[in-house]
Amino acid sequence: NNFITGVRAINEFCLKSSDLDQLRKIKRRSPHDDTETFTVYLRSDVEAKSLEVWGSPEALARERKRRKEAEIKYRESDKIVRNLHDSSTSGFTENIKHQILLFLLFIFRNGLNFFFKLLAWVYTGSASMFSEAIHSLADTCNQALLALGISQSARTPDPSHPYGFTNMRYIASLISGVGIFMMGAGLSWYHGIIGLLHPHPVESLLWAYCILAGSLVSEGATLLVAINEIRRSARAKGLSFYQYVVQSRDPSTNVVLLEDAAAVLSVAVAATCMGLTSVTGNPYYDSVGSLGVGTLLGTVSAFLIYTNTEALLGRSIEPEQLQRLTELLESDPVVRAIHDVKATDMGMSKVRFKAEVDFDGRVVTRSYLEKQDIEQLLQEIQQVKTLEELEAFMLKHGENIVDMLGAEVDRLEKDLKVNLTVY
Repeated sequence: NNFITGVRAINEFCLKSSDLDQLRKIKRRSPHDDTETFTVYLRSDVEAKSLEVWGSPEALARERKRRKEAEIKYRESDKIVRNLHDSSTSGFTENIKHQILLFLLFIFRNGLNFFFKLLAWVYTGSASMFSEAIHSLADTCNQALLALGISQSARTPDPSHPYGFTNMRYIASLISGVGIFMMGAGLSWYHGIIGLLHPHPVESLLWAYCILAGSLVSEGATLLVAINEIRRSARAKGLSFYQYVVQSRDPSTNVVLLEDAAAVLSVAVAATCMGLTSVTGNPYYDSVGSLGVGTLLGTVSAFLIYTNTEALLGRSIEPEQLQRLTELLESDPVVRAIHDVKATDMGMSKVRFKAEVDFDGRVVTRSYLEKQDIEQLLQEIQQVKTLEELEAFMLKHGENIVDMLGAEVDRLEKDLKVNLTVY
């Protein structure tokens, strides 16, 4: 007695629309709109028709496999055509394109910083300058990874990933945090320890100071841009700057903020330790600077790993938001009680909400009766003389009441979505 739509009958059972003309048609309430109906077919009828058309289950299975392979081939070729000739349909919003462009500029800037810092390290042999070079290299690689994560998050859902790819931002940020720890903090600590165990004289640091000054200007400018962007996004969400950063609402922006903040602090640490080495002639200060830069990078990476792991695990929305949604459901007349309420932040302003709802059957039934002609309903009852007529009467109105319950569920879902628009 299961029903199936015409689209599913055609796609899953390899039928044509003309094959459905002779099948029994049943009108059902639409699950997407409580005012519209749509046509469905009995699954048993569709299965019988498919066997009649294809002759055997084996032939039907072969046709399904052939169509699936053709669909995959078409999807791949269509993707190539879109990528080459129609970038407007590639799934990127203007905001995504803007973010990727910014990251490309950051990659170019950090690449230049790495090149000049590397030259300064080769010229001076400074452990602090080596750590700064590694820091810029880590930033370059990680921001390239983040740009990839942003582009992947804009992909449209497919059969293998029906909920889309929004978590790719968090995944890229998580990998970025691990990369900063391994490449940035690890190498900086290693080089600093080697410098303490085997100190060597440091050459003139004049050019190193000039390069650090240029890096401070570029990193500081980017830091101000990131701060302003986060303030704007936090204000739009009704959150404080600190709440927005800690809750990692936009992981890609947070990575830029933390990397640039660490870069500015590391430049200050490196310049201070190199200055002490220049004044005292003691190379140990320079090695301590390398350890300090590594510690900053380790702190940033730990924060990124923690916040993005929390996001991927399915962090709950704010308690105030959850309480407001719960009160909205409990205040509805059709709801008797709700249990086991859960709401998780899926990222990209999407929330998954779940609750066990105990509906008030009397209210649902009363809502159904208000839409009926009571006098006509009474006449139907008076005409019931046999058990078969009673069963038909109960089945008819019982099914209609279940449809009414479905309409009430649709209404509650719409109310929840409206109240989540500010989230």
